[in-house]
Amino acid sequence: MLKVRQIGLAAVAAMAVTLTGCGSSAPQKTADLAAEPEYSGTLSILTKFGGEPLESYFSDLAAEYTAMHPDVKFELIQETDQSIKDKTKTLTASQALPDIYFTWAGDWAANFVEAGLAADLTPVIEPGTEWGDTFGEASLSAFQYDGKYYAVPLYNNGKFMGYNEKIFAEVGIQPPTSFDELISACGTIRDAGYEPVAFGNKDGWPALHYLQQLFAYNVPQDTLQADFDPETATWDDEGYVKSLEQFSTLVEECTGSGADSNGVLYTTAQQALAEGRAAMYYQEILEFDTSAAEGTPLSKDGFGIFPLPVPAGAEGDPGAIEGSPEGYIINARSERAALAADFMKFVTESENASTLSAPPYGQPSAVVGAVTADSSSPGVVNGIEMVNDASSTVIWLDSVTVPDVADAWLAGGEALISGDSTPEDILSSVQAASEASK
Repeated sequence: MLKVRQIGLAAVAAMAVTLTGCGSSAPQKTADLAAEPEYSGTLSILTKFGGEPLESYFSDLAAEYTAMHPDVKFELIQETDQSIKDKTKTLTASQALPDIYFTWAGDWAANFVEAGLAADLTPVIEPGTEWGDTFGEASLSAFQYDGKYYAVPLYNNGKFMGYNEKIFAEVGIQPPTSFDELISACGTIRDAGYEPVAFGNKDGWPALHYLQQLFAYNVPQDTLQADFDPETATWDDEGYVKSLEQFSTLVEECTGSGADSNGVLYTTAQQALAEGRAAMYYQEILEFDTSAAEGTPLSKDGFGIFPLPVPAGAEGDPGAIEGSPEGYIINARSERAALAADFMKFVTESENASTLSAPPYGQPSAVVGAVTADSSSPGVVNGIEMVNDASSTVIWLDSVTVPDVADAWLAGGEALISGDSTPEDILSSVQAASEASK
């Protein structure tokens, strides 16, 4: 049986709201974004930029802002892609969410909106406002709920197969254009002494990234979107089983760790590509400038990207790309909401957006015009162009679905890799979790 292992964020957020009202009959203070900011006090921020090379980005901007406004100090809580999930839940449950905090799009952000923990940014960031018009409307709409806007989109993102151009040339193959070609290429690469596809699933979500892209290919778009909502979900399309089977084949035929991948970190897989030991690694645009950082073997061999190839007979959207903007929420109960908004305007100014989009950060800013051939690496430019040209985009499986369903998919991906569950059993577990969420 698959085990749901995490406390749902929705439950934590609801608990925080309930606790906030205990022992007090006074109404809760709400964010006043229209007020003139008072340039004093300490502004707290929870980022997803923990570790190098990202950590210095917010640190540098905080120092610059303090230089302009000496009475403003900062408390930066810098977490990694994995640790921020637990940190956010802990801060929410203890009613200690900072003034500004990171969010994914989809159900993850919706939990904070529904719990009254996200400030309504509509007056200052909706399309047609001075600040709002600096962003693409698609980036803004990713955080739109009931016609209102609740987060500042910091950067865009998408998922692609990164590959070593020198290895591909050495073994005589081109980027595959079908899923069958990808599987076939893996044998050729392995025979040449390289790991075909580096893969680590210790954190659970890397498997879901493969699955969500395959779902977008194999499941009709209307069906897929309906299944993300427990009220309309059935999770019974045959495309899900096909996708699970295809992913299982890729793990068996293309990865070096196979059934042991659940014990391998995604950063270990990233390093295998960077060091020229692996020919491919499925990665986010956000990872491109780390994988091919200056001085790595990959930067010398040449770094290319291509979408995960479409399986034959796929009945979904062959032009879909998995990915979505990621952004920052201003706490609805912050006493420094106006200052928080002013700082985020500073963060997303053109110059700072271009810095974010350039090496060593390589986080493609959601600010229009920030990603250019002059400022960003070729891989980042190419990736964003493909995201912009995609017929549709699909949000990460573990943030677009409700927590119990996300956890069922996380457990299912791990069980599929280890061989402990069949695709049919996994889908049944997801259906049960979805039904219980209604």
